[in-house]
Amino acid sequence: MNHEHISTAFDIELNELRQSILVMAGKVELMIANSVKSLVNRDTPLAEQTIAFDHEVNGAEMAVDERCLELLALRQPAARDLRFITIALKIVTDLERIGDQCANIAKRARELNEEPPLKPYIDIPRMAHWVEVMVKEALDAFVQGDAAMAVKVCKDDSFIDELNNQIQRELLTYMIEDPATISRALKLNYVSKSLERIADHATNIAEMVIFMVKGKDIRHTIV
Repeated sequence: MNHEHISTAFDIELNELRQSILVMAGKVELMIANSVKSLVNRDTPLAEQTIAFDHEVNGAEMAVDERCLELLALRQPAARDLRFITIALKIVTDLERIGDQCANIAKRARELNEEPPLKPYIDIPRMAHWVEVMVKEALDAFVQGDAAMAVKVCKDDSFIDELNNQIQRELLTYMIEDPATISRALKLNYVSKSLERIADHATNIAEMVIFMVKGKDIRHTIV
């Protein structure tokens, strides 16, 4: 048997839980895209919309948390099902924190849109694209139970770290050469750091997927 439980009703409940997480993930992925788009396109209404959208993500996290606790109490799952539910609790926490980072990016975009552009936005949108890919692949790995894809996400985190370091160095050069750019450069620094943190949360999700599939905790180890 593929499942360690017989209850068809429990199968349905677990699938509904998985779908709830995916709906929340869809909201978060939209926030990533829109937060950076509001910066690049100087679209302050979109920034405001993204900030407000964070409340929906927070509500989704609370709903999934409540459902997980109900299933733990009522179904008393074991083995892989227990790992799935406990990991679902952790994944939605990371998704909620990704939403927070997106709201922070949108707040910086709102401020930067009131000032002349410091430079053409090239590296930050590029970084955002690969961060979105990491989040999507981490969630696909969760849905498909794909440990190999989760390992790939963990390895990709170093690429995002390198991009962040590159952006930080460039912004530092602007600040040294022209003190008038310091305020804008610091805000862009904050955006880059927020994207790097989103990648860290995607890595957290991937590590939990590996634990769910293999029962192996790889946190704090080299993949």
